[in-house]
Amino acid sequence: MNPKLLFFVLSILLISCKNREDQVKTAPQTFNNNDQYITILGIAQDGGYPHINNTNEFIDVEDGSIQKELVVCLGIVDQKEKKKFLIEATPDLPKQLAILDAHYLKKNPIIDGIFLTHAHIGHYTGLMYFGREAMGAKDINVFAMPKMKLFLENNGPWSQLVDLQNIKLTSLKNEVPVNITKNIKVTPFLVPHRDEFSETAGYKVDGKIKSALFIPDINKWSLWKKNIIEEVKKVDYAFIDATFFKNGEIPRPMSEVPHPFIQETIDLFKNEPRSTKSKIIFIHFNHSNPLIHKGNSERIELENEGYRFANTNDVFEL
Repeated sequence: MNPKLLFFVLSILLISCKNREDQVKTAPQTFNNNDQYITILGIAQDGGYPHINNTNEFIDVEDGSIQKELVVCLGIVDQKEKKKFLIEATPDLPKQLAILDAHYLKKNPIIDGIFLTHAHIGHYTGLMYFGREAMGAKDINVFAMPKMKLFLENNGPWSQLVDLQNIKLTSLKNEVPVNITKNIKVTPFLVPHRDEFSETAGYKVDGKIKSALFIPDINKWSLWKKNIIEEVKKVDYAFIDATFFKNGEIPRPMSEVPHPFIQETIDLFKNEPRSTKSKIIFIHFNHSNPLIHKGNSERIELENEGYRFANTNDVFEL
């Protein structure tokens, strides 16, 4: 065969294989047709991955050496009642809604409701896509704690979404559950965090069979009125703050962005049995956190102890 033709054929084959690998990476995990479940739609901290001002990360994603990660978001699906919800409205909202619509539950409206945790950029700014510049949505249900609701109502451009009825706000109350379907309820609870514009909520999701805790942001476990160990023991899954692995990870004072380091969390749980550790599913990784990468040796060691790490398209029955 002509050398040039051979090179061309091999190049086509390599591109085809690469495309198939990418499809495998992004394909949703199949499940056993349980009626209710949570699916992971993003695992990164607010800035996403790759991260602004880190050009090498963008280059690495482009050449395929690392994988792009969407900002933290959970999907809640009830196949029996044909309803689906999000926890968080991230900057990646259009893609996350598309994943949920294409691979888990296709219907109109595209989403039945969104629960917000707080007013930091990775957790609510996706609401902008419901506005007249994009979807021009009608009465998308948005559930928020009182201060978060007031923030959206009284500050542009979010107030325009309310005024034009692109979104419909429902105020939540601390520790008061909301029944979103017959078999699923969502309960907000307050956690200490940098509450510049709103309070910060975590959520407990109860299904017919299992339950989950979701705390993507908190300052430190010791500042919370509740005991994180006891709260983890009460549920089947605990999706908890994994923003940073350890102190000194970023080139600025980490007190400016307080979070419990993964090292601190595992130290708290070091004397707990594997059955408790395996309920912990780390999520909300800053781009600087080396444990965002599946092949990281320290991550593998923790996995061997029972700890788990959230991956996009993971599915957890409720």
